[in-house]
Amino acid sequence: MKVLLLKDPKDGDAESDPYVKELGLHGLEATLIPVLSFEFVSLTSLFEKLSSPDIYGGLIFTSPRAVEAVKLSLDNHKCKEVWTNSLREKWNSKSIYVVGKATASLVKTIGITPQGEGSGNAEKLAEYICTRETSGSAPLLFPCGALKREVLPNILKEKNISMESLTVYQTAQHPSIQKSLTNYFSQVGVPESVVFFSPSGVKFCLEHIQKLSGNLINQFAAIGPTTADAMILEGITVGCTARNPSPQDLAIGLKETLQ
Repeated sequence: MKVLLLKDPKDGDAESDPYVKELGLHGLEATLIPVLSFEFVSLTSLFEKLSSPDIYGGLIFTSPRAVEAVKLSLDNHKCKEVWTNSLREKWNSKSIYVVGKATASLVKTIGITPQGEGSGNAEKLAEYICTRETSGSAPLLFPCGALKREVLPNILKEKNISMESLTVYQTAQHPSIQKSLTNYFSQVGVPESVVFFSPSGVKFCLEHIQKLSGNLINQFAAIGPTTADAMILEGITVGCTARNPSPQDLAIGLKETLQ
């Protein structure tokens, strides 16, 4: 059974992407099509804030892209040296909250230890943070995208847990998305399932997919509840939502619901 995954391949290699490999183990033939492009912004401001760990209680990452922004802010040799020699250890003494295994894996590559990765989405992570932080403590630094949802900030605000957000990337439609989708449907045909990985992906390509498929797609699936909510708002029936945003949970969910 063919499955269309609307996401970037990990490390730019579709064949070695963990989602493609895991779905293949379950007899599902997956194809990746990138639907988003990203522009990183405010990297100098980000490094300035990372250079002042003493005024923060920790970090929050809800997407791999935010971690990539940190890595880019350290690209300068001098910045990287300061991070390695002193800043990394200071941040490691604080709480580093993350959503999902992909984000957690990236966080580890910059030498700090994540927690909360099993939360699965921003709402559950916020609830986890509320069990660990106290009212009136030092603010948590939250590098995020321009399209971030307000669920996590609102929950923390209700509990009087201070947070400072900084927009470090902007999301746009991938320049070749329509061409890539057209080529896929003309060469491969209509897949059994189309999996969305973000609300932005729903926004940018749902209508085009519906036109190309003639509404013949058996199932639409979501990587998590936030994406599922965006699909429902567009009037789409969500046939499968991964229990957690991981290749294993998506593969199990698709296999169960496509039988």
